[in-house]
Amino acid sequence: MVERQAMTVTGLNEYIKNKLETDPLLSRVLVKGEISNFVNHYKTGHFYLSLKDEGGVIRAVMFRMNASKLNFVPENGMKVICSGRVSSYVKDGQYQLYISDMQPDGIGALYVAFEQLKKRLEEEGLFDPAYKKPLPKYPKRIGIITSPTGAAVRDMINVSGRRFPLADLVLYPSLVQGEGAPAQLIRGIQTFNEAVPVDVIILGRGGGSLEELWAFNDEALARAIFASRIPIISAVGHETDFSISDFVADLRAPTPSAAAELALPEAGEVKRKLRNVIDRMELVTAGRITRLRNQLETLASARQMQNMMALVDDRRMAVALADREMENRMERLLTGKKNALMQLTAKLDALSPLAVMTRGYSAVFNEEGKTLHSKDQLSPGEKITIRLSDGKAKAEILEVES
Repeated sequence: MVERQAMTVTGLNEYIKNKLETDPLLSRVLVKGEISNFVNHYKTGHFYLSLKDEGGVIRAVMFRMNASKLNFVPENGMKVICSGRVSSYVKDGQYQLYISDMQPDGIGALYVAFEQLKKRLEEEGLFDPAYKKPLPKYPKRIGIITSPTGAAVRDMINVSGRRFPLADLVLYPSLVQGEGAPAQLIRGIQTFNEAVPVDVIILGRGGGSLEELWAFNDEALARAIFASRIPIISAVGHETDFSISDFVADLRAPTPSAAAELALPEAGEVKRKLRNVIDRMELVTAGRITRLRNQLETLASARQMQNMMALVDDRRMAVALADREMENRMERLLTGKKNALMQLTAKLDALSPLAVMTRGYSAVFNEEGKTLHSKDQLSPGEKITIRLSDGKAKAEILEVES
């Protein structure tokens, strides 16, 4: 029996790993399956998941360098097609799929990203009609953010010139597709909100594929539209095209030319409304003039207006009556006051010390002028003053008796 040397576990795992990585079929493989056990490791940016179908399951990992390039976020239950290589991890001996790229199975990655962002922003309330700002009826300045060379800007200029030539158009030139487009579109919104005031903003471009319109599905652009103090009309692509900007904007227009029609009134219609207002004002004014003329004629035909002296006599008679009534009231008032004064005088006279003295009484005062009421206030030799009804007398106390 040939004796064979035993391998270590690590050695065996390294051998298997080498076999897997040198197999040309396993070095570049496409695997279709359903995602389960998905973990988004936010600290590292790596994705950990399993792919399964009716008959089996395989562990998989997608490192940050590749995961950051995805236009959507994988979710449990999502059917995907993954490309990558099969290898094993020496420490646990488990083989797994190392994913380099991932695409939704049966639906585009951009569409999945669109639906995911739409759902998240809708849950945050960015699409709520309560936050939609009304458009001004008669805007003086329209801010347009679009490509200066595209057909969209020419369409909007033509429509505005035809509908309401009094309005000024202010163009902010911007990229409308490609990697740098969202940042330029955002700067356009900020410029009109902070530096170049306008009454309404039109944000848009002509039609194109989903990839070409993707700049208008940018999350930062959506939040800039929501934060704008100026109402924004989103006009991206054709009537059947929808973007995140359309849902966040205050109004969605199917095309850029339709956006200009929604933003501006029609000059002929404005003239008709003004003509109707003028006609109503003339009618109301004519009616008021007729009523005032009738009132004037009625006043002019009155007796007082026909004979001014009659009006003066009426006023003179009214003054005479008022004068007589005032005299009567004053006479009654003075009589009442006089009677009240006489009653008070009689009461004061009855209470007067002089009145008491006329009945044979007198008052005694000491040298300081204080009234004396008791013998205890007197002493022999003290000088006093006696007040009588018709005068006073000086005296000296000879003796005090009880």
